[in-house]
Amino acid sequence: MSESTAFEGLVDVPGGRLWAQWAGEGSAVVLVHAGVADARMWDPQWDALVARHRVARYDTRGFGRTETEAVPFSNRADLVAVLDAAGIERAVFVGCSRAGQIVVDTALEYPDRCAGIVWVCGGLSGFEWEETPEELAAFERSEALEEAHDWAALADHEVQVWVDGIGQPAGRAPAFARDFVRLMTLETYVQEKESGQPIVLDPPAFGRLGELRVPVLAIAGGLDESGVRAGAGVLVERAGARRIDLPDVAHLPSLERPAWFTETLLGFLADVEAASE
Repeated sequence: MSESTAFEGLVDVPGGRLWAQWAGEGSAVVLVHAGVADARMWDPQWDALVARHRVARYDTRGFGRTETEAVPFSNRADLVAVLDAAGIERAVFVGCSRAGQIVVDTALEYPDRCAGIVWVCGGLSGFEWEETPEELAAFERSEALEEAHDWAALADHEVQVWVDGIGQPAGRAPAFARDFVRLMTLETYVQEKESGQPIVLDPPAFGRLGELRVPVLAIAGGLDESGVRAGAGVLVERAGARRIDLPDVAHLPSLERPAWFTETLLGFLADVEAASE
């Protein structure tokens, strides 16, 4: 496949088809979305990235335009399948929220495919922390609304938790971010998609972060859940990550501060490219 080839459509994977898009030329970056979004969450960054880099993004199983059967599958193998389809040998992995765990796990399982990691308000497989009572109550509310299939109320609640931030006033975050996340989340929920059975990384990442041999940038929102800030600290201690804290941002800095995020990501990509020369 020519490096200049652009594509938007479905990529076949075992037991499913991933909606994916790629475009641009140059050093590569793959964008993996949060659990309250789909690949469209990277719209504010897309054009600026494509102007300088080979960029891929996709909807993971259970989200957006991707379809899967009720089969065991690997999120890590899915990410690599997108790279293969796009003709990308190595890329910087960018993952927000649950995708922070996906990109770190993939870098550990497929180290030759990863040139760097941008971990954005993410998780780490095998890492446990004690949630605050307020966080536990918010997550229990999410579970109750999901069990009731009250998708509209659940979408509203997820916006409050992840966009505004737990304990923050409704409407704290920019209206664009709130409305966009509600749209993406509700569209996925009402489809009631099959999400498959993800196969976990074994052993998990928490005890293996010292194996990472690529630059890591960890971005944490000061208004996000406590586990994100703890996870960023673990990446600094165990993987030598560079950490950026955003005191007035919650879980989705690429939507709350899109211009800042784009500039920061482009700077990191330039640093990775320079270090590889």
